[in-house]
Amino acid sequence: MKTKNIAKRSFYAKNVLFKDNLSDQKTVDKMNGLINNVLGKHEEVLTDFLDPGERDILKKIAQTEVCLQSFGGYSNAEKKRVFITEDWDTIAPSSYQITVFNVEYPQKFACLSHSAILGSLANAGIETSTFGDIITDGNGRWQFFAKSELKDFFQHEINHIGKTKVRIRPSLNQKVIIIDDESEMLTAIVSSLRLDAVLASITHESRQQIKANISNNLVKLNWHSVKDFNIMVDEDDVLSLRHFGRCKITDISTTRKGKHKVVYKLWQTKRKNHRD
Repeated sequence: MKTKNIAKRSFYAKNVLFKDNLSDQKTVDKMNGLINNVLGKHEEVLTDFLDPGERDILKKIAQTEVCLQSFGGYSNAEKKRVFITEDWDTIAPSSYQITVFNVEYPQKFACLSHSAILGSLANAGIETSTFGDIITDGNGRWQFFAKSELKDFFQHEINHIGKTKVRIRPSLNQKVIIIDDESEMLTAIVSSLRLDAVLASITHESRQQIKANISNNLVKLNWHSVKDFNIMVDEDDVLSLRHFGRCKITDISTTRKGKHKVVYKLWQTKRKNHRD
C-alpha cells in the first residue's frame, strides 16, 4: 500500500506539479527510487547533499510513508543530507557523515570568494551533491561542508582556488565559524503581486526582461524553476534570479493608495574581497 501511495504521488509530481520542469522531474524519479529502496529492502538511506527544492520534492512524495531527518553540518544549513528510514528514532548529527573543512590560504596577500571556491570544488571531478554549504565569517575565513568519505580527496587533490594556493584541512573538533550574513532588508512598492512585477521592482529590470528571464529558466520560486510569470507572490516565498541573487519575502501590506508594500531580505550575488 505504501509503495502504491508513493507511485501515485510521484506520478502527480511529474505530470502536474513539475510537468514543464525536466530537472525537477528527474529529481522526482531519484527520490522515488530512494524511498522505494527503503520500503523494499527495509534499509535506511542517507542521501547526498540536497538543496531545499530537492528536499521539498522528497517531502511531497514521502509524506508520512517514511521518516525524513536532515542535517547540513550546522544550524540553518541550506544544503542538507537526509536520512530516510522506516522507523522514527532520532538520528545523531555524527551519523550524517559530514566533515567541515577549513580553507587555509595567505589572507594578507590574497582574497577568496564564494563563487571561486564553488567553482574549484565543482571542477575538481566530483559531483556538487557531495559537498554542502560554503560559508565565511566576513573577515577572510572560509569553510565548506562535505561527505566525510571524501576527506582524503579534498586534502590532497585541491591545492588551488583560482590562482591562490590553498590547503584544505578538516576543522579541529568540527568547529564552525560564526557566519557573516551579507543580506539586506529592503522594501519595494508594487502595483501587482505578480511574479514578474515583484521581481522587476527588486532587480530594477523591466517586466519584459524579467519575462524573458523566466522563459530562459533563470528564475526560481521556492527553489523550483517557473514558467508562469502570472504567479502571485506571497509571504515567505523565496525568489531567485541567476546572476542577481535571492530574496525572501518577509511581509506584504497594502498602502493607502492601494498598492502593495513588499518587505524582503536580499542576498545579492557579488564578489566581495576579504583582507586583513
